[in-house]
Amino acid sequence: MPQYLVSGYLPDNYDPSTMSEAMVEQIHSKKRFSGGKTMRENKVGAIVIQSFALLVVLGTVRQAMAQDATTPYPKTAPIEEYLMDRTAETTLARSAAPESISRDATILVLGLQGYETAAKGTNGFVCLVVRMWAAGFDEPEFWNPKVRAPHCFNAAAARSVLPAYLKRTELVLAGLTKEQVLEHMKAEVAKKVFVAPEVGSMCYMMSKQGYLNDKDGHWHPHLMFFLPPTEAAKWGANVKGAAIYAATGNPELVTTFFVPVAKWSDGTADSADGH
Repeated sequence: MPQYLVSGYLPDNYDPSTMSEAMVEQIHSKKRFSGGKTMRENKVGAIVIQSFALLVVLGTVRQAMAQDATTPYPKTAPIEEYLMDRTAETTLARSAAPESISRDATILVLGLQGYETAAKGTNGFVCLVVRMWAAGFDEPEFWNPKVRAPHCFNAAAARSVLPAYLKRTELVLAGLTKEQVLEHMKAEVAKKVFVAPEVGSMCYMMSKQGYLNDKDGHWHPHLMFFLPPTEAAKWGANVKGAAIYAATGNPELVTTFFVPVAKWSDGTADSADGH
């Protein structure tokens, strides 16, 4: 799930009002998008989110360059670098969605062994700040301790998409290596512990305060829609003239569609450069 939650390198010249032909050519050549693979339809990278992204959600890598480049974050950082003040994390988590949604949402914050409930909600939504281990397993920034990606899942996604990320988090905090986490997640998927998303699963990634990766910062406000694995082209995603992107999870059984929107959760307008 991870690669479709936290967004890796995303189109940095996206204009919320239009998508130019030149930009599409960039996306289909060397740009990176959520989770670690190229934007070609058969190599769409793994979250947002891998956000809950996003996520923007949502992640992929400039593969030709990344294969030879030195990984900027070769191993996990001290756990303290991934943690936040509990109050600050609660506020950041709520910024993922408009206040009309997040004020009544359940809020999760990262603790020493996994996520903990900071506030119990009433509307079925679950908001939290995702860390970069939600990205694709081949994402160079997988261990980047600076990443803070606010997500707010609706009830369907909280039941069927979020649990895989929470399990990844527990494994990471237990001291497992990236390779061990991947093998564990593959086994869980094979045993059907984690299955395809429920119908209607979606997530808000509209926080102006988020930090999705070292290149794109908060990128652009967007929504994510989670489906069982499907071809991006069937939704008109990742093609010329379409302002919708798609990424397929690995090993999680999900295709995430990223749909940029015009405003941040606080109501202010997005800018064309995403900063």
